Amino acid sequence: MSDFDIAETGALPALSTEPRKPRVALALGAGAAKGLAHIGAIEVLEQRGFEIVAIAGTSMGALIGGIYGMGKLDIYRDWVSTLARFDVLRLVDWSFSGGGFIKGDRIMAALRELIGEVNIEELPIAYTAVATDIDREREVWLTRGPLFDAIRASIAIPTLFRPYTHEGRRLVDGALLNPLPVLPLMREEADYVFAVSVDGAAEMQKPPEKNVTAVADHGYTAKLGRLFGRVLPAGDGKPKLKDPGAFDLMTQSMDLMQANLSRLRLAAYPPDLLIEIPRNVSTVYEFYRARELIELGRVRTEQMLDSWQPRHMQVR
Repeated sequence: MSDFDIAETGALPALSTEPRKPRVALALGAGAAKGLAHIGAIEVLEQRGFEIVAIAGTSMGALIGGIYGMGKLDIYRDWVSTLARFDVLRLVDWSFSGGGFIKGDRIMAALRELIGEVNIEELPIAYTAVATDIDREREVWLTRGPLFDAIRASIAIPTLFRPYTHEGRRLVDGALLNPLPVLPLMREEADYVFAVSVDGAAEMQKPPEKNVTAVADHGYTAKLGRLFGRVLPAGDGKPKLKDPGAFDLMTQSMDLMQANLSRLRLAAYPPDLLIEIPRNVSTVYEFYRARELIELGRVRTEQMLDSWQPRHMQVR
């Protein structure tokens, strides 16, 4: 029967008796490899019956949020979960000019090949990637144009990645000004605003298992490993007091500043639920621990939801 026939006979379409899912606007914070915990958090939210209608992300949060918006988070999760230590190294295109150690072209090309490309306006959910205009000293919300261009700008950690030039502006990591972007979500029609921060209080961690692979000291892998070792900390296996290298010290300092900035932002714009991951669960480049970090995101999200007392749903 056509819609016209229904109107003529006076019949009404059947109303759904299914309860409406709670709609969530989700903020995903910066955190490099730690941000893989966002994957576990999103999976739990969906399993618990929440509908994610908007995402705002900074740096790794922008990456995970954008891929989720494309409906391809499972593809990325399966891919990143297979990466070993030297697989991560192969995605690094070194550069000692242009304002960063890494160009970033190789990793973005790999993601485009894996995921595809889309304009932000075409995503089925509202999406905002947060970056920083380094010259104008302003926070930038990227809500249109090619998705991976916005992500590339948002992940441009100063000194590590080259700044990304977008519409005549030099953009770097959004975490410089807004590591956990709750504010862009205040304009969205959602029942709740949730935030996932990987800048939580540091916790005692058991030493990670060593990822030891027998590799001959020659060839592409060995050369790349030695080059990476000039920037990243390395050990000889002998017990000694930890003496942080320059890279470790820089990232530890950035983590501390980012965590304090997150607290200030959260005090001004508190979400309905804050899910926190300890900031010392991994270093910047430990993407080869993906399975562990994703599972940590799942566990912490389940714990927070179990103890959360939601208010009555209302549209913001």
